[in-house]
Amino acid sequence: MSGYIDRNDPRFPADLAALSGSPDGLYVEGVLSDLPGVAVVGSRRASRYGLGIARTFGATVAGAGWTVVSGLARGVDGAAHRGTLEACGRGIGVLAGGLDRFYPAEHRELATGLVSGGGAIVSEHPAGTPPEPWRFPQRNRIISGLSKVVIVVEAAPDSGALITARLALEQDREVFAVPGDIDRQTATGCNLLIRDGAWPVLGTADLIEALSVVMGPPPKQRATAGATGGPLLDLVGPAGREVEELADLAGLPVPALLAALGRLEAEGAVLIEEGVVRLA
Repeated sequence: MSGYIDRNDPRFPADLAALSGSPDGLYVEGVLSDLPGVAVVGSRRASRYGLGIARTFGATVAGAGWTVVSGLARGVDGAAHRGTLEACGRGIGVLAGGLDRFYPAEHRELATGLVSGGGAIVSEHPAGTPPEPWRFPQRNRIISGLSKVVIVVEAAPDSGALITARLALEQDREVFAVPGDIDRQTATGCNLLIRDGAWPVLGTADLIEALSVVMGPPPKQRATAGATGGPLLDLVGPAGREVEELADLAGLPVPALLAALGRLEAEGAVLIEEGVVRLA
């Protein structure tokens, strides 16, 4: 789909349309579906550590079947969407200018990858609109509005990612944050968010577990395992399987599989010992 959809169009994301101050419409290239998503945002001047976490989290979220939403900016945004593409997942990039005015320009190829991968790029502004500085905070309300959860990976005290987090709270979204060193500038914003009640995320397995609490089981897990885990239990088989082998057979990232197996183990359906899964 390419073109303009107004707020009354049934294709317009319902969760975004329901918000006060939502845009009158969106210019879209690609497919808007399977919303709400999970926003991964953070500093444009992220550390190497932050870039690695963003890329890993993007791949983890997308690999589990959720849609990764971000702003296609330098730093954390771009890294998260690179992870999305590496996981062959779906992503939505929200632009501050028109769909023909990329900032930064080098992320045009990344945007093309999102669209060809079944996702989309969107903007509330028509083609030709320049990405002026004041449009970026305005854009952030769409990033959070398209998402059920906003994950802040790195953020200085003046970071635009904190604007997105504030908007998310105003929109009744959940905010997650990655803790960091107390003397690192790009960790200050995240640490303050956690101090004020944001959900700390300590790794990929923790991320999948926390997202599952808010959004329900990962879409790929639901498709593979169903409500009772039937097909997943069939893959385990009478002889049992190693976790990594089972993840490959199920088409799930290991963190998503471990989240599913944890629930099955709590139900008494499986046993997990020394990296091997067996039927109980």
